Amino acid sequence: MAESRSYISQTELEKHKKPGDLWISIQGKIYDVTEWSQDHPGGAVPLLNLAGQDATDAFVAFHQGVAWQYLDKFFTGYYLEDYSVSEVSKDYRKLAAEFSKMGLFDKKGHGTCISLCLIVILFCISVYGVLCCNSTWVHICSGGLMGFLWIQSGWIGHDSGHYMVMSNRKINRFAQILTGNCLAGICIAWWKWTHNAHHIACNSLDFDPDLQHMPFFTVSPKFFHSITSYFYGRKLNFDSFTRFLVSYQHWTFYPVMCFARINLFAQTFLLLSSKRKVPNRGQEILGILVFWTWYPLLVSCLPNWGERLMFVVASFAVTGIQHVQFCLNHFSSSVYVGPPSGNSWFEKQTDGTLNILCSSWMDWFHGGLQFQIEHHLFPRLPRCHLRKISPFVKELCKKHNLAYNSASFWKANVMTIGTLRSAALQARKFTNAVPKNLVWEAVNTHG
Repeated sequence: MAESRSYISQTELEKHKKPGDLWISIQGKIYDVTEWSQDHPGGAVPLLNLAGQDATDAFVAFHQGVAWQYLDKFFTGYYLEDYSVSEVSKDYRKLAAEFSKMGLFDKKGHGTCISLCLIVILFCISVYGVLCCNSTWVHICSGGLMGFLWIQSGWIGHDSGHYMVMSNRKINRFAQILTGNCLAGICIAWWKWTHNAHHIACNSLDFDPDLQHMPFFTVSPKFFHSITSYFYGRKLNFDSFTRFLVSYQHWTFYPVMCFARINLFAQTFLLLSSKRKVPNRGQEILGILVFWTWYPLLVSCLPNWGERLMFVVASFAVTGIQHVQFCLNHFSSSVYVGPPSGNSWFEKQTDGTLNILCSSWMDWFHGGLQFQIEHHLFPRLPRCHLRKISPFVKELCKKHNLAYNSASFWKANVMTIGTLRSAALQARKFTNAVPKNLVWEAVNTHG
């Protein structure tokens, strides 16, 4: 006798998408993840953003195969009425399954070990230059090397947040704290919180924190209407101060990127001092204390304040290259307003992302961001395989007439500046800026 099933409509499912009531559909089965959202390793934000709809493609992208066995304990007993899968999603899931059979998600290569060795060498050279040389130019170059070290540690921190870069979870966690908190002064918990939200809601103006850089930058005139950030839970007021800064953003972009690290330090302190739940807060704080012990101490070993300032500026400016790289992949791509859609998850990832064309010998420079489309579709895939799977992704996009955008590093910079310039010129003509306390707005800047 056939098993009797209970069904709910899409309309009914959409009623369960608020804090305290989160339901999602995975392959047509309805799961109640309300309580799980408090312990979800990826944080509550991805579940909040995808609640009330089918989230199968996102689940496939972010979870290992073993995760499927844990779903049953969240099953409500309901199935989604008239559940169907688009041809794009079918092909995407087949491709993910094929990559899994090939073992690509488990083969990490030796990139992490090589990068760690490079970081040790750079750190030793930088410290040696400060402590054992008297030349001002050597001290400035040592600062630049420190900035380059931060770039490399950033790639490892990024990778370790997506997949296991080390042999087990404890060593992987150690690598995260070492490369993120201890060496770079950036809270890895803050990065995971914002980065997971970015991946889920790629290029959504009100849900993706990586596009919410007011008052310094806006990539779309839609920000002029003071939209609400659902990530930060506040309105992004486009006041006269913001309008002034945005009006010249295509000129200030690179100078601001040179000192963008200051914002990351600020976000780290804001998160760790907040009441927000931070997993392993003690480890995070300890790692940050390590950074704020060794870095100021190293700077203090320089002979005078002029050289100390130049060392800090050099280290910040060089690592600013990485901040520019983060922007190139998304600033000039398509944007939208509203929550991410599980049924068009693949399409949103490709529309909102730009690949960077480069030769294989330059992969070390881009840290995997040159294959940003592939990375967004398969975030658990080690970056050493991204070039290998690129032809398959491009073919899938071509088959379904979807965007697969790429540009050279130089062209991507031109496109980014063009996007900023276009928004800047429109901001100059905008006359309805909201008056606001300028000091308050500057202090409460996020992004």
